[in-house]
Order: sequence, then structure tokens, then C-alpha cells
Amino acid sequence: MKKSLLALSLVAAFTTQVHADVNGPMAFKPLVGSAYGMENDADIATAPYLIPEGFVQTIVSDEKNLDIYVGTDWNDMNTVNETGKHAGRYLYRTHEVRGGVIGNDGNSRRNDGGSGGSVSVVDLKTGEAKEVVARTDWEALDGILWTPWQTILFAEEVIDSARPDPDAPQAKSGLLYELKLDPQDPTKAESVTVRPLLGALSHEGIEVDAEGNVYVIDEERTGAIYKFVPQNYGDLSSGQLYALKVAGGAKTGAAEWVALDMQQVQISARVAAKAMGATSFCRPEDLERLASTLYVALTCEDVDNPANTSGPGAVMAVELGEKPVVTYVVAPGKNVPKEVKPTASTPGVTGFKSPDNLASGPDGKLWIVEDNDWSDIWVYDPRSKDANGDGYRDGVSLFASLKDKPAEGTGIYFGKDPHTLFVNIQHSGTGNDKTMAITKVRKDKRED
Repeated sequence: MKKSLLALSLVAAFTTQVHADVNGPMAFKPLVGSAYGMENDADIATAPYLIPEGFVQTIVSDEKNLDIYVGTDWNDMNTVNETGKHAGRYLYRTHEVRGGVIGNDGNSRRNDGGSGGSVSVVDLKTGEAKEVVARTDWEALDGILWTPWQTILFAEEVIDSARPDPDAPQAKSGLLYELKLDPQDPTKAESVTVRPLLGALSHEGIEVDAEGNVYVIDEERTGAIYKFVPQNYGDLSSGQLYALKVAGGAKTGAAEWVALDMQQVQISARVAAKAMGATSFCRPEDLERLASTLYVALTCEDVDNPANTSGPGAVMAVELGEKPVVTYVVAPGKNVPKEVKPTASTPGVTGFKSPDNLASGPDGKLWIVEDNDWSDIWVYDPRSKDANGDGYRDGVSLFASLKDKPAEGTGIYFGKDPHTLFVNIQHSGTGNDKTMAITKVRKDKRED
């Protein structure tokens, strides 16, 4: 790294809050600033992240070993086979390609001449990568989740569907699918089933609780949060979809789950939710559950001005149970600085903006990646103190920052190794989308 570039990043960072070292399996000393001025570093193709001392970054899979689409593969979200035989060995990814006509937007055409979304897999033991399943009617595949009943849920992030599913042609927006793997070969699909009862929405985040309820979101500027309660555990073919409604028309406070019209949700769950007065949030994107708390990344929420649909974003917490309670837990200007982009004459201010994806850390912390330039990765500790009593805990620390400026970090995820964070890099300035692993170097087992 050039000293001049490092100096620039340090100068830009002095306006950032300074936090104590973060402990646990991924223990680190927080970065003091984003990767400002590092977009031309010579190692950006193989080491795209600015990371703390004591960590290494490696390419898990890129377009050199699996190249599905012309131009860019848009690797989006990750999960592994969390349970069952060879648990943790296989990493599954969605690819967020779009387009109502083959190749009409430059990122939906496949190298085989076809089009449509796909799910891929990487064998983390051998490094082999392959496509698991693909279809021409799939648009912008995004969220992906390993279920406790050992299937994979994945979904389309599309507000207005251009390619109807033949098994759910009435759906006006994206749909959620359930993939059952071949029990003899987890790199192959046995079946894929559409699950329209979980709503026609612009899907991204997917989460499951201990009772088998499935939570989803609508990634729109007036999107709602949803909960599907199956009639039978692990069976998504029957059940009831609910939407979150905060009391008194507020964004935070006491809330309830209101039942939706199950015919309407299969056409547009957005319409069904608005009919019941469900609370709208600004672009809910990802979901992550830590114990009894459901966290939601709100990319453009403005906690000080809810009417602002171009806000800096925030992270929200929903305390689950019979009486849900909603609060904001991470917000710029509250417990993390506001981001100010650098200009030709002034350095940037490292801060928090446009939170996108969330990951449950191995030590009960929440990991957050931004959807913006330099795409920072932050860590929030829900057990930290609230020193000034403003309702926001102070434990928000900067872990990494993406030097590949045109790119976006996405799909942060911990598999079975508590010392390794997976993250995808899509629309890379290098022309090579990839999946990275950021791993803590352990000197001895006492660090576990």
C-alpha cells in the first residue's frame, strides 16, 4: 500500500468515532477510516478490501472458475448447507441478473446464449464451482437461506415482474422458491417449488425462527415486513401471511402482526399489506435473527425525517414474541457518524450510509455491509453500553472497506467456521465478480 494513500485515508478518518477493540472469534482493532483514495491500488483484483491487521482475504470463486453470464455474474447472497451430511462444505449463491428480454440490459444474457437467473454452488473443500439450477423466467435472484428442514429458500428481487412464473402467473412481483437438493449429491437439485403464499414482493431478506415461521420483506421505498406462519412446520404450501403494523401510525414502538388476504398476497402482497394499514419502511432489504430479535436493514430510512425517501439508512430491531416492539438500533448521527463523500478539495468523512445486507456473527454481534461507494462493513454489538442514554448502544465498529470503488459488497455471511466471513463483490471495476473470504489468522487455539 502506498504511504500517501494510507495517509489520505487516515486523515479522512479522524472525524470517525474511535471504538475499543472488538473481541470474540473475529476479534479485531477497528479501522479508522474507509478506503478513500485506494481505488487504484495495484492489488485490488486479489485483495479488494481494506481489512484490519491479523486478517487475510482470499478469492473463494470468481468468473475464472465459473462464468455464467456475459460481462458480469452479479453474485449476490450466500448460504451454506448448515446442517446434515458434510455441513458447511457447500456454499450456495444467487445471481441477481435482470431483463425482460434476453440481454436487453447487458446483464441477463448467459454465456450459453440463454437468459434468466441461477443458483450456483462452490465446494469449499475442492474449490469446484458449478450451477445448481437456472430458469429463463427467474429475475434478479437475491435472498437465499438454508432452512432447519434442510432445503434452500431463494427469491426474486423485482418490483414489477416481466417474466411470469408458469406455476404462479398471477404474481405481479417477485416470488420465493424452495430448492430441495439431491440427497446423494448436494451440488444437484432434486426439485424447485414456487411458494406464492409467502407473497408476490420485491424479495431480498429471508429469515426463519425456531417455530418455523418465515420472515420476508418488500424492498420498496414504502416496503413492509412480513411473517409467514405455516400450518405445519417445514411445509410452506399452506399457512397465513402477516404484515408488521406499529401502533399509532408510528415507525417504532409497540406493534402487531396483521393477517393478510391470502388470495391478494399471491397477486401483490404489497397491496394486501397496505389494505391492512401495515407500517411502511424505506427499502427494507435484508433480515437477520439473533435469538429473539429480528434485525432489518433499511437502506434509505431517515430516523429524523420519516418522510425522506432518500435518507442515509438505518438498522431496525423487532423484538419478537406475543407483543412485538420495534426500535432503531443503528443510525447515522446517533451511534455512528454520517458519511460525507470526499471531493477534489476535501477528504471524506467515514460514516454509515445505505445499509444493505446483514449477517449473524459467531459471537452474537450483527455484521452490516453498505450498498454504496467503498461499501464498508460494520459490526454492531447489541450488548454494548448506551453511555449517553439516547437509546442507541455505542458498539458500532468499522471492520472493512471496499477499495474496488464501482463495486458493491453484498451477501455477507458466516458459515460453519466462526473465523471466516464470506462476502460477494458484484459489478466489480476489474470486470471480475467474485466471492471473497475474510479470515482471521489464528496464532493458536486459545484465540477460539
